[in-house]
Amino acid sequence: MFTGIVEAVGRVRALRREGAKAELVVEAPALAAEAKVGDSVAVNGACLTVTAAESGALRFEAVAETLARTSLGGLAPGSPVNLERALRADGRLDGHIVQGHVDGVGRVRELRRAGDDVRLFVDCEPALAELLVEKGSVAVEGVSLTVVGVEAAGFDVALIPHTLGATTLGLLAPGAAVNLEADVLGKYVRRYLERVGAAPRGAA
Repeated sequence: MFTGIVEAVGRVRALRREGAKAELVVEAPALAAEAKVGDSVAVNGACLTVTAAESGALRFEAVAETLARTSLGGLAPGSPVNLERALRADGRLDGHIVQGHVDGVGRVRELRRAGDDVRLFVDCEPALAELLVEKGSVAVEGVSLTVVGVEAAGFDVALIPHTLGATTLGLLAPGAAVNLEADVLGKYVRRYLERVGAAPRGAA
């Protein structure tokens, strides 16, 4: 489990395709110094398992399902990525519960500046938008954010200067692909409503 509070921004050293899978190597000296094989790390919001930690870098294996359901396959050497290690049992839950199970890939529609803050508008599948509520939580590229508004096929969030500087979100541009994960509580509520016949069926 994660919290959506990014610990570090790493840089992709390599992405090597191996059939349907891929090996991802990310430069992150501080995290690599403490990481162990088997640790879970969220990379742009997608939970991956550390297969090696050496030379200031973390090594992961991304399976076909991960590549198909996230934007990780589009990374290139030098790409910045948000990194967060799994929450410890005695840790603080400063963001919200993030599983690292990406629900879909959205597209940045617009970045609207308002003083020092930025309003980020994202287009996504209607089934994913249905899981979001105003003032609820959503993870964008692994970053815990509060939903400002919801549309039929999209939503918007507000980014403060700290978030813009401490994550990759400050580097986004219109058209960029972003990993999205809806609040797990919303998924369970929808599933329950579907079972009792109170909600239309859709991806959850």
